[in-house]
Amino acid sequence: MSPRDPRRAPQRTARRIERRNAQFQQWQSLLTNRTKRSRAGEMLVQGVRPITQAIDHGHEIRALLTDSRENPSRWARELLESSPAPVVHLAPELMAELGEKEDGAPELLAVAAMPADDLSRLEAGPRSTVVVFDRPTGPGNIGSLARSVDALGGAGLVVTGHAADPWDPAAIRASTGSVFAVPVLRAPSHREVLEWVEGRRAAGEPWTVLGLDEAGGHEVADVDLTGPTLLVVGNETVGMSAGWREACDAIAEIPMSGSASSLNASVAGSLALYEVARQRRRGR
Repeated sequence: MSPRDPRRAPQRTARRIERRNAQFQQWQSLLTNRTKRSRAGEMLVQGVRPITQAIDHGHEIRALLTDSRENPSRWARELLESSPAPVVHLAPELMAELGEKEDGAPELLAVAAMPADDLSRLEAGPRSTVVVFDRPTGPGNIGSLARSVDALGGAGLVVTGHAADPWDPAAIRASTGSVFAVPVLRAPSHREVLEWVEGRRAAGEPWTVLGLDEAGGHEVADVDLTGPTLLVVGNETVGMSAGWREACDAIAEIPMSGSASSLNASVAGSLALYEVARQRRRGR
């Protein structure tokens, strides 16, 4: 069986859970308790597209949860027939709790393993763009930026410092599954990422470290971004850390008009990613 085609795994004997037992409580804790997510190395994946993306991109699925409805959708039926993991039938009220939906129980939920926080997962090359999100406080912003990284050809997203969790259900939902389509990982600080950059430079790749700041002094469009680029987006309130600011080869701003004092961090990162893609399409 190919690791990129986990749907072809053999069927397993299904279990049934009708009450809030210890196993259900463990899955429930994955929704809100970051410590328990980290300890278990697992996350709960909600929604058709996120579940599909996780499976299609080869992420380890540890359990597939179903509400056992009589007439499932074609998507759910086909996935259950060739499940990539043990199937567990939950009472509809339990599925509704885990699905966090106001309109009833979802058809399926997935329990997935957290991928490794290993910088070697990033695809480095002469035209790679890696985005760093430094100390974000909102999981939704992480998910939104991961979606833009995926849509605009980025090679990965690294969340640095004391930050929100990219495997929070809110981040996964906001990404519409893109957290599974591109490498998303966490690093304790700027130091580990800069060591990776220096390693790439030593291999002959001319990486540029570009930081975004609302008072950068010159526009992002004025920076040559046609080579490999590490794009640093700062915290939603205070911007980049001093360590990241010192490490940048250039700091640029996105020009604004109107009465807004700043852009949402994920929006700023998305605009900068678009500028990278634009320059590369046109050869600057």
